[in-house]
This record gives sequence, C-alpha cells and structure tokens, in this order.
Amino acid sequence: MLAVLKQEQFLIVAAAVAFAALPLEHAILAAGQLPSLVAALLLVGTILLVSLRVAHHAEVLAEKVGEPYGTMILTLAAVLVEVVILAIMMTHTSSPTLVRDTIYSAVMLDMNGILGIAAILGGLRHGEQPYNVDSGNTYIVMILTAMGVSMIVPEFIPQTHWQAYSVFTIIIMLVLYGMFLRLQTSQHSYFFSYSYAETGEHGPRHPGSRGQSIVLLITGVVLIGLLAEVMAKTLDEGLAGTGVPPMTAALLVAAISASPEILTAVRAALANRMQPVVNIALGASLSTVILTIPVIETLALIQGQPIHMALTPAQTVMTLLTLVIAAINLHDGETNAIEGMTHFVLFATFLMLAFLGL
Repeated sequence: MLAVLKQEQFLIVAAAVAFAALPLEHAILAAGQLPSLVAALLLVGTILLVSLRVAHHAEVLAEKVGEPYGTMILTLAAVLVEVVILAIMMTHTSSPTLVRDTIYSAVMLDMNGILGIAAILGGLRHGEQPYNVDSGNTYIVMILTAMGVSMIVPEFIPQTHWQAYSVFTIIIMLVLYGMFLRLQTSQHSYFFSYSYAETGEHGPRHPGSRGQSIVLLITGVVLIGLLAEVMAKTLDEGLAGTGVPPMTAALLVAAISASPEILTAVRAALANRMQPVVNIALGASLSTVILTIPVIETLALIQGQPIHMALTPAQTVMTLLTLVIAAINLHDGETNAIEGMTHFVLFATFLMLAFLGL
C-alpha cells in the first residue's frame, strides 16, 4: 500500500490542490489578474502531472493487451483528457474558435512535434528506422478525410445551416471511426504492428495490475476535470487584456494532452522501435479529430451555442503541408533524421504563426 501511495504521489498532490482550489476559487478571482494568472499556471502544472500518471496507467493497460489495442488505449486516454478540459473550458469562454484551435494545435503537435522530434533523435542514433508502411498510409488518408469534412468544408457552410451540418459531422465522424476501429482490430490489424527481431516489439513491462490501473486512470481523469474547472476561470481572468496570442489557451490544452505521448514516442524511437511512434503520432491526430469533434459538436447543439470549426487560411495551408509532407516521408516504410527535421521545421513554423496570432 505504501509503495502504491509513493508511486501515485502526483495524484495525491493533485487531489490536495483540487480540494484547496475549489473553495478558494472566488477568492482567487476577486484578488485580481496577477493572482489569477499565478493560480492558473499552478493548476496547469498540476494537470500536466496528473496527465503523466494517466498516460502511465494507459501504458500499463496497453502492454497487457498488446498492439493495436495498446496504442489505441494510449491515444484514447490523451483524447479523453483533452475532451474533459475542452468541455469544461467551453462553459467559461466566449471564444467560438477554442475547439478548432485546440484540435489544430494537437494535430500540429502530434504530427510535426512528436513525429519530428522522435524521428530526429531515433535517426541520429540508429539511422533509418523501419515500420509498417501500411499504417502511415492508412492514418494519413483518414486524417485528411476527417479534417477536410469537419474543418475545411465548414468554411463554405452558411451560418443558417450550422446545426444541420453539425449533426451530419457527428454522424459521419462516428461512422468513419467505427469502420476504422473494426478494420484496425480485425482484418487489417497487421497494418499497425511490426516485428522487431532484435529489440522485440515491447519494452520492459510495467508493474501493476489491470484493475488497479483502470481505477487510477479514471481517478486521474476525474481530478483533471476538477482542476480544469478552476483553471478555466482563473486562466480567462489572468490573460484578459494581456495581449497574449489568441491561441494560447488552445496551445495549453493541446500541450497537456500531448506531453505524455511525447515521452512515450521518444523512448520508443531511441529503442529503435518506430512503429509505436507512428501509431502514437498519427493515431493521436486521428483520434483527436474524429472523436473530439463529435463530442464537442454535440455539446454545442445541446447548448445552442455555435462553434467555429473552419480553419483559417494559414491553418489550412499548414494542415495540407503537414499531410502532404507526411505522405511523402512515410511512403517507404522507413524514417530518418532528415525526414524528422522537415516535420520539426513545420512545427517551428506553426509556433511562429501562433505567436503572430495567425
């Protein structure tokens, strides 16, 4: 028992912070902008610590069930964290583009940040790193389809028809994911795995039981929800009138959900196992688009609050550049540091455009 408590000290600290922050919320907001900003940053840091534990327990479950279910659990855990934070923040912000900017930021972080950094580090250590080319091709065409339907086409939908198109988007995304899930776990499950003769497909197993990890994972998600409730209000108060880029809140949400995946992907790349990296980076991007959008669109319909999902011209160009370059880089079943650098350059460009407010 003591060993478990020691391992879960992040969750214990987060629980203490949550139970302290909830009753002090109004006092923090009444204290003014600076205290609110400091509190928001502390809460963001605490949420990040909890998300690391959520990712850890998702990894435990992933190792026990194997591929492709393992990567599916990892990416779904990250999407769950993102959805919880977004759903809560939607109730405390008037920004109609928060969801769009968060999903766009998550895709840039996953496809350019995670894939780029992992391919550079892995390539510098091991040279060319193999993976199953079918996985990359499948993910890219699915991401392009999902983002095109849900984030590019809406630019051409009149505002009077937003509800009808939202309903269509919800249905078609769920149908698309349902078919993908069926094929990923049955006929085409071999697309998403690769046999590594020298290193083995899996690293050292994590200790811990499946039931314990499920309980602690759910506990972590609940804590994130409680912390996000206060974080959303204090962040909004702390950033008001500061002139920070409009995408700051969206970037924070995307970074929180993606940060544990970065650690997992880098460890896999350094171990010369690029298949998990491809599954994590592209699988997280697909799950973010295809699962987050139906949930948030449903909330928007229930609340009668339209959200702006259409990408800006700069975002559209960056998305298409990312998918085209990924399609070229991932066409041969091997990655290297040069290909990783092209994605990292796109990631740096994304950050620069976000800093400029584009």
